[in-house]
Amino acid sequence: MFGADLIGRAMSEVDTPGLVIDADAMEKNIADMAEYISSVPAGLRPHAKTHKSPIVALKQIEAGAIGSTCAKLGEAEALQRGGVRDILIANQIVGHRKIARLVGMARHCDIAVAVDTEENARQISEAAIAAGSSVRVLVEVNVGMDRCGVEAGEDAIALVKKVSSMPGLRFFGFQAYEGHLVMYGTRSQREEAVKSAFAPLIETRKQLESSGIEVPVISGGGTGTFDITSQIEGVDEVQAGSYVFMDAKYGTVDGPDARFNPAIYLWATVVSRPVPDRAVLDIGLKTATPEMGLPKFLDIEGTEITALSEEHAKVTLTSEDARQLAVGDKVRIQPGHVCTTVNLHDNYVVARNGVVEAVWEVAGRGRSQ
Repeated sequence: MFGADLIGRAMSEVDTPGLVIDADAMEKNIADMAEYISSVPAGLRPHAKTHKSPIVALKQIEAGAIGSTCAKLGEAEALQRGGVRDILIANQIVGHRKIARLVGMARHCDIAVAVDTEENARQISEAAIAAGSSVRVLVEVNVGMDRCGVEAGEDAIALVKKVSSMPGLRFFGFQAYEGHLVMYGTRSQREEAVKSAFAPLIETRKQLESSGIEVPVISGGGTGTFDITSQIEGVDEVQAGSYVFMDAKYGTVDGPDARFNPAIYLWATVVSRPVPDRAVLDIGLKTATPEMGLPKFLDIEGTEITALSEEHAKVTLTSEDARQLAVGDKVRIQPGHVCTTVNLHDNYVVARNGVVEAVWEVAGRGRSQ
């Protein structure tokens, strides 16, 4: 655990392992995205599943974001307690206990939620009426990810008509996430695929609006497609999240890699140098996640993290500079996948110019219910 006693100290005094925000880099990423979004028709509703912090969410909103997106009801509650007012839960909330929490939240902030069945929508409607609240609802449409969502066209239109007639609900539009494409191919290949994926939904919107049913928003997009989805006529909100911190995987994706900079790192110590070409760090599967690729060094060439165990990272050293690493040295490691790595940590150490500026709670950590 990290406390306020760290504020004002040099990073060299901060113990490891820990998760550190580079405040300057984060603020630049927020400003760069805001500048880009100001030049396109769509607005920005950043996904808080990345940072899980109302402090970061409010910084994004202060820079011009419409509100926040999150994945779970518990994350939404953490954002609301931290002062975020406009929140979209981009998933289904199912079960009477969770729905009771949802409609209760709607009395204190402007909450929106995705549905893809009439029954779920009806349950939310009945609970909202009983609670005296009103909930914004987006019909989720499958744009090729083949996870949740009804199909565009007749199925989506039928569900919209049912939702629009239910008391206690306000039809807010469509939720559509092209997650299968955010890291797909080259920038030009990705653009072609994303436009093709959204075309049936855009046509569905036109059909509804020509019949007199207003579709306030289509909300979707990610960090890998932010500069594509945001320029599709008919898409109103972009839910990019990872851009605020970036990670090793997105650093390989053509597009976001050139616009956004690494703004978060694992602070780690070399704990063993058993042979000249190997070092061992005090991070592992309890502090970093490998599902999108292993973490990597930010500053030292000729280093490759080759394996994570529970408490250790094995590093192969292939350059003279890398072989200078000694037991006790502290190093900066970029997460392979930032969203799930953040979820392993209780706090951020926030640093600027090598000095600790703040310690922030990861308020949405573990809020999976």
